[in-house]
Amino acid sequence: MESAESAQSGEEAGPALRALLTDSVVGLAVWDTDLRCIWVNDALARYDGIPREQRLGRRPRESLTGDTDELEALVRRVLTTGRCVTGREYRVPTAVGKRRDRAFSASFLRLHDAEGRTLGVCMVMLVVTDRRWAGDRLATVSEAGTRVGTTLDVMRTAQELADFTVPLIADYVTVDLTEAVRLGEEPLDRLGPSQGRVPKFRRGGRASVHAGAPESLWHRGEVVYVPETSPFMQVLSSGRPLLQPLIDPAHDTWLAHDPARAAKIREFGMHSLLILPVHARGVLLGVAVFVRTSNPTPFDENDQLLAEELVARAALSLDNARRYTRERNTALALQRSLLPRRVHGGTAMEVAARYLPADAEEGVGGDWFDVIGLPGGRLALVVGDVVGHGVHAAATMGRLGMAIRTLADLDLPPGEVLARLDRTFIRLTEDEEASAPDVPGMSATCVYAVYDPATRTCTLALAGHPPPAVVHPGGDFSFPELPHGLPLGVGLLPFPSTELELPAGSLLALFTDGLVEDRHQDIEVGLQRVGRALTRKASSLEELGAAVIGTLPSTPPPDDVTLLLARGL
Repeated sequence: MESAESAQSGEEAGPALRALLTDSVVGLAVWDTDLRCIWVNDALARYDGIPREQRLGRRPRESLTGDTDELEALVRRVLTTGRCVTGREYRVPTAVGKRRDRAFSASFLRLHDAEGRTLGVCMVMLVVTDRRWAGDRLATVSEAGTRVGTTLDVMRTAQELADFTVPLIADYVTVDLTEAVRLGEEPLDRLGPSQGRVPKFRRGGRASVHAGAPESLWHRGEVVYVPETSPFMQVLSSGRPLLQPLIDPAHDTWLAHDPARAAKIREFGMHSLLILPVHARGVLLGVAVFVRTSNPTPFDENDQLLAEELVARAALSLDNARRYTRERNTALALQRSLLPRRVHGGTAMEVAARYLPADAEEGVGGDWFDVIGLPGGRLALVVGDVVGHGVHAAATMGRLGMAIRTLADLDLPPGEVLARLDRTFIRLTEDEEASAPDVPGMSATCVYAVYDPATRTCTLALAGHPPPAVVHPGGDFSFPELPHGLPLGVGLLPFPSTELELPAGSLLALFTDGLVEDRHQDIEVGLQRVGRALTRKASSLEELGAAVIGTLPSTPPPDDVTLLLARGL
C-alpha cells in the first residue's frame, strides 16, 4: 500500500528524473510562463555547447542557437495555444572549417500541473546523426551535384565524394576503386597476397573528422589489401550494400585476418559500418566505406538511403571520368606513336622538339611536328595542329602527318605543299562525314618551312598558324609579319610563301598556339613571354626547349603544346 501511494505521489521517480538530467541522450529544456529557462539537462549542453549556467533564467533567444527569434516565437506560440510542435529542425553550428551545421530534431509541448494550470514549455531534442533532414534530402543530393564530379579526374572525383560525406553521414569515409578504373598503374592481379590479404582496390579518396585521416592504412593511390573473407569482398562479389550497425572486433572473425585494421578500429572507437558498391552503367567501379567513431549513433536505413543517393550521383561522375581517362590514354598513346621519336637536322641544322599534352580536362589534341630531309641538304620543318581533342583528332593528325611527308618528297615550294595538303584534308573530311555523320567536322593549322643551308634562307608558308619566332645572332627576338593564310579545310585562297634570311647563329622556333595563348591574357603577352625565354642562354636546344615550356602559366596546359627549335650549323 505504501508503495502504491509513493508511486502515485511520484516519489519513486526521483532516481529516474536524476538520470534524465545527467545520463539521458535526449536533450531537455523547460521555460516558465515568462519564457525564462528554469531547467535543462546535460545532454542539451553537450549537443549545442551552451553551458547550463548560461541558459538558466534566460529567454529562448538567449539560450538557443540558430534562428533564435523564430524559436522564441515558436515557444511563445506553444505556450499560448497549447498545440505541440514536433520534428522541428534545430541546427547547431559545427567547428570552424566544417561545411555544414549539425541537425537535430526538436519538439515543443506545453506543461501543466495536476490542476491543469500552465507551467511552461518543454523542449525535447533528439540527435539526427549529422545527416540532412529527410525533407531536405533532395537539396542535399542537389548540393552533391555541384560539389562532386567537378572535373573529369577520377581521383579528384573520389576525393570529392569522401569530402562531401564527412561529417554529413560519417566520421570517416574512404572511396576505393576497382580495376575497372585503371589509373595507369600495375594491374592489381599481378600483385600477390600480403599477410593473408589480397589486393582488390586502389584508394581513390579518404576523409575524416580527424586532420590527416589517421584512421586510414593507405594513402590515395595506394593499393588496398583486404581479407578474402570480409565485408569488402562481400560487397564486391554481390554488388549489394552492407549495413553493420555495430562493429565488434571481438566477434567479427574476419578481423582476425586483418590485425592492422582491427587495431585502427579499437584505437579510434569505430563502432558502425556501412559499405556501398559504387556502380554505374553496369560497371562496378569500387566501394564507398562509411564509418562512425565520435558520432555515437549507429547507421540505420535512413543513413543508407541518403548515402546510396549520394554515391549513385558520384558514380555517374566517376564513370564519366573513367571513360574520359581511358579515351585520353588511348589518344595519347596513338599520338605519341605517330610523332617522331627523335628529330634529326643532319648537316643543315641543330634541331630539338618538345611536346606537352593538354590537361585531363581538355584532353589530348592533334598537335604534330616533323623534320624532313630534302635534296641538296635542305631541311623541311613542320608544325601542325588539328583543332579538337581525343582519338579522332589524334588519328587525323597522323593522316595529315603522313600526307605532308608524301608531299615533301615532291620537293614543292611551301605554299604549294600547303595547297595540296588543304585539298587532301578536305577529301579526308568529306570521307569521314559520309561514313560517320555524327562525328563533328574538324579544321587544322600548319606551318611548313624549308631551310637552305647554302643560302641561309628559310622559305615558309602558314595555314592559319601562329608565325614563328626568330632569335637573331645579337640576342634580339622578333615574330616576322607573314601572310597567315586560312586554316586547312577551307579551300578558298592560296598560301603565299615568304623568304627569311637566317644569318649564322639565328634560331627559328615553330610552335602551336597552346604555347602562347591563355584564356585570361591577350596573346601578345604569351608571345612576349616565349620570345624572352628563347633568348636565354642554354647549353643545348633541348635545355632551351625545356626552359621555354617551363614558362607556361599552368602545367599541364589547357591545350596541347608543341615547340620545334632549329639553329643553322
